Amino acid sequence: MTMYQRLKALPKVEIHLHLEGAIHPKTAFELARKNNVALLPCHAPEDLYDYETLDAFLAVYSAISQSVVEVDDFRRVTYEMLKGAADSGARHIEFFISPHAHDGVPFARQFEGIRAGMKDALTDFGVTSLIIPGMNRELGPERGEAYLDEILANREDDVVGLGLDYYEAPYPPEPFAGVFARARKEGLKLSAHCGEAGPASYVRGSIETLKVDRLDHGYNIVDDPELMAQARDLGIMFTCCPSTTKYTTPHRDLTSPSHPIRRMKEAGLVVPINSDDPPMFKTDLNAEYQIALEDLKFSPEDIKASVLATIDHAWVDDATKRQWRTEWAADIDRAIASL
Repeated sequence: MTMYQRLKALPKVEIHLHLEGAIHPKTAFELARKNNVALLPCHAPEDLYDYETLDAFLAVYSAISQSVVEVDDFRRVTYEMLKGAADSGARHIEFFISPHAHDGVPFARQFEGIRAGMKDALTDFGVTSLIIPGMNRELGPERGEAYLDEILANREDDVVGLGLDYYEAPYPPEPFAGVFARARKEGLKLSAHCGEAGPASYVRGSIETLKVDRLDHGYNIVDDPELMAQARDLGIMFTCCPSTTKYTTPHRDLTSPSHPIRRMKEAGLVVPINSDDPPMFKTDLNAEYQIALEDLKFSPEDIKASVLATIDHAWVDDATKRQWRTEWAADIDRAIASL
């Protein structure tokens, strides 16, 4: 068996995955044609995901989102995303959505299709899933309050958290303190994309001002050793995505001893492996684990720790976490032993 095949047998939890970023280029082309939406200029589907910076990536992300319009469009892209995660060994997925990216499409229509895709994926692949709406920080906190109103109006038990994403600089987290406090009061868990394009101070603001439960990316924390020690002592999780760093950060050599994910792990931070936007970064969750093992020099025990950390930090109840740890233990140990 190849390393990829051995890792595929490892049960996984995926907690940093974007619905719109998981749309396959062929699907995007078909939906754009069906809905009469113009995509960015390119000659073929495989050329659509071609960019070298975070802002260029987000331009494609936004254009792709416009192609998803009808209930069945949302069902299809959700089902395909969850199938891809299941094919990589994921058994539970907590994924971000960007309802504001679908201009003119009512949130209720979007949620109807997303929930249909989740239900079909549970039936066909046995994967459980939860929704984390992501707030576009570029729109500002006032729009964020209105966004939270829409989310709460369409909330069911499958909506467990609120995220903060899109381009960081110059949009620090502190102005969103009010809307995040309201979301927490409403019972939502909190996360924030930070320290990817923004400085370490954005990581600090997300921890101290937004009081997030998880941090997404967070790589520039390595510029602040004091903050790294604080995050380690707090036991806060950083949902790292190796392949993304090759496109959206200056840290493009995944084999470098100075790569931030490697430094974060060596500093004792909780750094599980995730896939982010798999087709857009030409990867999948299983490949990300292989990159962690072979390029970032995670040991088999580090890989096991990543899996167990995603269970412990998943936004499910404690009884479910205990059940997973018990039921998955033999499969996890068998897969780790094969590495």
